[in-house]
Amino acid sequence: MAEVRITQKDIQLGKRIRRFRKKVDLTQEELAEKVRVSTTHIGLVETGKRRLSLKTLQKIASALGVKVKDLLPF
Repeated sequence: MAEVRITQKDIQLGKRIRRFRKKVDLTQEELAEKVRVSTTHIGLVETGKRRLSLKTLQKIASALGVKVKDLLPF
């Protein structure tokens, strides 16, 4: 299986997710529960160390009450 390279856009996306999560006053644990992923997964996404699938990105946007385009750093 090919290794996935993490880019600056992945890091920026993670920062935007964290910013929106804090804005709606959710912990990583609460967001993870809403999205049905592990807290570790949310932490890795927010620090830009893990890429998201489109499906998970959509779930995160929904849990945060925003549109996917609001999370994208471009």
